[in-house]
Amino acid sequence: MSGGKADGSRCRGTRRSKTSADGSARRSSKTGVALKEIYARFTPEFAEAETGVTAAKIVEAALAIGRAGTRFATHNWRAAAAGNLWGWQITRCLYLLVVLTGSLGTVGGVNMHVTNKFIPKHPNPPPPPEFWNELLFPREFPLAFFEMSFLLPHFLKEGRGKLDVYFTRVYNPLWTNPDGFSWMEVLQDPDKIGLHVALTPTWSETAWFADYVLPMGLGTERHDTMSQETHAGQWLGFRQPVLRVAREKRGERISATYEANPGEVWEESEFWIALSWKIDPDGSLGIRRFFESPTRPGEPITMDEYYGWMFEHSVPGLPDAAAKENLTPLAYMRKYGVFQISDKTYSRGHQRRLEGVELQGTHVQGDTVVKDGAAVGVVVDGVAHAGFNTPSRLLEFYSPTLVAWGWPEHSVPAYVPGHVHWRNLSPDQGEFDLLPNFRLPTLIHTRSPVKWLYEISHDNPLWISTEDARKHEITTGDLVRVTTRIGYFVTRAWVTEGIRPGVLGMSHHLGRWRLQENQGGPRVASALVRITREDGRRYVMKQVHGARPFESADKDTGRIWWSDVGVHQNLTFPVQPDPVSGMHCWHQRVKLERAAAGDSYGDLVVDTNEAHAAYKEWMEKTRPAPGPDGLRRPLWFDRPLRPVQNAYQVSST
Repeated sequence: MSGGKADGSRCRGTRRSKTSADGSARRSSKTGVALKEIYARFTPEFAEAETGVTAAKIVEAALAIGRAGTRFATHNWRAAAAGNLWGWQITRCLYLLVVLTGSLGTVGGVNMHVTNKFIPKHPNPPPPPEFWNELLFPREFPLAFFEMSFLLPHFLKEGRGKLDVYFTRVYNPLWTNPDGFSWMEVLQDPDKIGLHVALTPTWSETAWFADYVLPMGLGTERHDTMSQETHAGQWLGFRQPVLRVAREKRGERISATYEANPGEVWEESEFWIALSWKIDPDGSLGIRRFFESPTRPGEPITMDEYYGWMFEHSVPGLPDAAAKENLTPLAYMRKYGVFQISDKTYSRGHQRRLEGVELQGTHVQGDTVVKDGAAVGVVVDGVAHAGFNTPSRLLEFYSPTLVAWGWPEHSVPAYVPGHVHWRNLSPDQGEFDLLPNFRLPTLIHTRSPVKWLYEISHDNPLWISTEDARKHEITTGDLVRVTTRIGYFVTRAWVTEGIRPGVLGMSHHLGRWRLQENQGGPRVASALVRITREDGRRYVMKQVHGARPFESADKDTGRIWWSDVGVHQNLTFPVQPDPVSGMHCWHQRVKLERAAAGDSYGDLVVDTNEAHAAYKEWMEKTRPAPGPDGLRRPLWFDRPLRPVQNAYQVSST
């Protein structure tokens, strides 16, 4: 929040009496007074009492931020925001520091999230959907950022709908999501999911419960574009199926990528094109036209045509760069694989001055440029600027949207204790906050089959502080039982000074399992398990054995020396959707105790009736749509596959 600076990044509520520098100074002063009033109780001493970090260290960090000035950057990925009820407020508070220091879109600062990622256009995109899918965006979550897919089993159990055909694509919900046994139930219930097709390049826990498993290519077996926010610039990468390219360079003619891939693995884009033409062979359903060649009417589009059009028509600068080398844009990308679109790109679009026709028919109301009743810009030091993509065109410190949609207590960035706040736990009685959303340093989820990584890190013991371990008479290697809201799991303890008392930690992305000895996930990384059901409600999973050496074409499989592959803790977690953001709150309130007689490593027990009851408890926290004007969702909020505007009306269904 820059006060009188001419960068347009003032927070909402910072109203000015006039446009002079003197007015800016007065406004800045008033803002400072207001902030001090709002946050008066949040002193370094208060923070020390809440966090255990000394007040002196907190002041030291604050002074360092002040010295950084406009080169201050902070980022929050997973961590507390992904773990706690109201965790999105943590992100708001952190971002307030970015605004207060004037570090938005500056060298060394923080860019807006869309600034350094480039999304090319397709040759023939379909129109927006004409209906609202409440299984993806239910009315209980009008402010959710993305679809509420992890709640799907419970929506189906409530009779909110039925899926005739369900594709899981690059998605392993039975293992990745919380409450996997509820997923297992609905995937096996034809009254809820008629046909399940798993599109996966490798075996997964979810694939066990699919009607069809169709192998889709890995990154080296398909075409794809990629753009990531790696630096203050924009670039577009182009992945290509390696074997197809190699064989075509040898002069072979390949009409479809699966002809070149091992095992006839399909290229995913080609699969969807082929499927669409099978569904709508004569075009009467109006589907196949979106997968038709732009140059050969009546024929399916090829990958050369698809990406050739994209690179020629929607990537700025690429056609000129290709022409300099006497190449087509497609040939250029096939040769180099990447193209830099811009460099030293910073998100200063809010500073763009409004001029000419943009100002026609507008008037100034306070500091806001208004046209047809809507804000289109903001006046800073007498000059109209474009501002931000919010209703007020300001980076809103005070959020009228949260107020209008029923959350006035969250109108400004605030410290809001979550569902596992330490003051509400009793470690002496075995109650802890379990942190399950961190990774061991040598593993990421997409590399679980890599034998060398599993040799380095192949288990996920329960981290427990030395102090808590002493209280509960637990030593490293002891079996312990961790009880959640819906069940429990049994694992081994690891006593360490690397975690604070009152908190437990357990890495995710381990604990893979399979149901047959010689089929399923890689044996180097998965345990053979048996799943039974007791009393029609309790699922019990027991490990038969972990990894062990076996004979194969790879001699290394005979050298496996480890047996432990971890414990699948996510199965025992209830869904915990934040009522505003929709984010699953990963932290778990658990009870820790020594393993009981008969407990074995890797045991899991889950009651899916209790899981559904827990779901209902969290749903009671929501404040459903309709919101203002009968809307399902604020019109200014973006979302994937945005429907037509009429679909936003609750009455439209």
